Amino acid sequence: MALSVNINDIPTTGAGAHTSRQLGNRQLTNVQASYALAEEDAGRMENYRRSINKAAEETHIDPAIIAAIISRETRAGNYLGRYGWNSQNIAFGIMQVHKVNNPRGAKDSLEHMIQACGILTDYINIMDVSWSPELRYKGGIAAYNCGPRKVTSTNVDRNTEGGDYANDVVARAQWYKSKGY
Repeated sequence: MALSVNINDIPTTGAGAHTSRQLGNRQLTNVQASYALAEEDAGRMENYRRSINKAAEETHIDPAIIAAIISRETRAGNYLGRYGWNSQNIAFGIMQVHKVNNPRGAKDSLEHMIQACGILTDYINIMDVSWSPELRYKGGIAAYNCGPRKVTSTNVDRNTEGGDYANDVVARAQWYKSKGY
């Protein structure tokens, strides 16, 4: 079971410059950009709300975190290829489970979400025990993107895609939490 934290208690800087470029509105940066990206995905995210809530119930991962990872990884399915693989054919499904983890289930299935949440839980639990629960949770989110061996300091995003993965996911999760996830 993953640590229990309140997502709103995790400090975040939000999306970095590279991630913020996904927005048509170039004026938004940081947390505001993450919120805007989450909001852009909100309509599509509704298609997954039931499965997100079931996965959250089974895995004890906050549903807002699940929604935020889906938003970051595939823009709520918008960036997902027909067969569920990313463009490099190394990650599968709406939560982009790496092929080394032998992805299970259909690309947007509950089984897929539960597997992804299990991976996230494992990463959260192996973060440095001297870190605060909030930092361990954020570190686990970073590890979900780059692998746990690359999360070696409290600058958890140092080796993540765009250098902002965990901060962006946390900010998106805070937005989804405010919308009832």
